[in-house]
Amino acid sequence: MAIDALVHAHFTARAPKYNRSSHWVDDPELGAFTVKALAPKPTDVLLDIACGTGMVSKHFKGKVAKIVGVDITRAMAEQASAYVDEFMEGPAEALPFPDASFDLVVCRQGTQFMKDKQAVKEMFRVLRPGGRVCLVHLCAYGEADKVEYFEILRLRNEARRNFYLREDLASLLSQGGASSVVVHDWISVEDVDVWSDTGAITETAREGIRAVYRTATPEFAKLHAVSVGDKIVDHMLFGVAVGTK
Repeated sequence: MAIDALVHAHFTARAPKYNRSSHWVDDPELGAFTVKALAPKPTDVLLDIACGTGMVSKHFKGKVAKIVGVDITRAMAEQASAYVDEFMEGPAEALPFPDASFDLVVCRQGTQFMKDKQAVKEMFRVLRPGGRVCLVHLCAYGEADKVEYFEILRLRNEARRNFYLREDLASLLSQGGASSVVVHDWISVEDVDVWSDTGAITETAREGIRAVYRTATPEFAKLHAVSVGDKIVDHMLFGVAVGTK
C-alpha cells in the first residue's frame, strides 16, 4: 500500500477513538503551551495542518480571526467542524493556498507521516513575512534512547515516515525558511496501554511495545522515567519548535 493510502487508512480506523487515545491529545495545558508559543493576535489567520479532529484548533478558537484546517483524512476532520472555520482536504506537501495567506501555521504530530521537508517548505510559502510556524512532535530525548523509542513509535504506527530528535525539528524549520528558531520541551505522562490502544494497531504490536519497555536499557528507563507494574507509564517528550519567517 502506498504510504499516503496507509496514513489515510490508519487514521480513518483511529477516528472514532482518537480523542481518547492519548493524554496529550486533549491536554489543556499542552494546548495552552502551544498557544503561548505561537503568541497569536486577534487579527491573525491560522492554518492548522493535519488538523485531525481539531484538538489543536480548539485552543486557538476565539483567539484568532480565522482558523483553516487541512487534512487528508476526512473521517478525522469531520469532528473538527466546531473548531475550524474552513476545511480543505488535501496533502500538506501541496497546500491549496496562495503565497503569504496566513499569519500562523501549526502542525502537531503531522510531519512524521509526510515528506517533511517538502511540507515545511509549503508551510513557509503560505506564511506571511514575520509569521510563525509551530511544529509539535514526539521526540526521543537523544542518542541514548532513540533506537528503543523509534521502535516503539514504529510499532504503534507503521505509516510513520520520520522519527525526530528536537534538533531535527529545528533543522526542518531552518531549512524550510525560518530566520530564527526556538525549541521548547513539553513532557506528557502517558499510560502506555491507553496510548497504544488506538483502534488501528494489532495486539501483537501492542505486546511488542510492552516488551520494549519491560526490557528497556537503564538509559532509556531513566530518560523516560519509566515505571512498569500494573501499568506501564512513560514520560514522553514533545519538541515544541517555533520558526519565524
